[in-house]
Amino acid sequence: MTKILILTGDAAETLEVFYPYQRLLEEGFEVHIGAPEKRKLQFVVHDFVDGFDTYTEKLGHTWDADVAFKDVDPADYAAIVVPGGRAPEYIRNDEDAKRIVRHFFERNAPVAALCHGPMLLAAAGVLHGRTSSAYPALQIDVELGGGVFENGAGVVDGNLVSGRAWPDHPSWMREFMKLLAASGVTPAEPALTSAR
Repeated sequence: MTKILILTGDAAETLEVFYPYQRLLEEGFEVHIGAPEKRKLQFVVHDFVDGFDTYTEKLGHTWDADVAFKDVDPADYAAIVVPGGRAPEYIRNDEDAKRIVRHFFERNAPVAALCHGPMLLAAAGVLHGRTSSAYPALQIDVELGGGVFENGAGVVDGNLVSGRAWPDHPSWMREFMKLLAASGVTPAEPALTSAR
């Protein structure tokens, strides 16, 4: 069964992890949660309140990570997903998380990033000249990372599909499913082990 890796950690936005996780399982993929350590993660819930300049945050669900970033062989996976929340603020400092991201961009393999997820892509140095959406307050992060910011729901640039936040899930995942199919990534396909 074809495997897809979600790169996340504590304080990830619950909806932004679970929606792609369940959507990809529904399609028949094997989905793993990768994190700085293999342990139970604490997710959060971000919401929007009238009169606030930014989102609010509450504790969300907990979920077990399947694999630590240091133990990931990216060649075992056909695609990656980088959800948002606050997790990307600190996993972008993890050298193994950046190593995994670079692997997929070097091979032009499918990548989905949402909300704060492009912070990890910028830290990995893969946004140069690329168009990416993100949470609108992160326009400066995308641009400082060498990218072009687009305020859109399902922004596609080559192997990258990005969006602003969980309200973009339908457009974001629709475009990612199209990218997977166009790349020949199907649930029955063996993992990309020959891409080394």
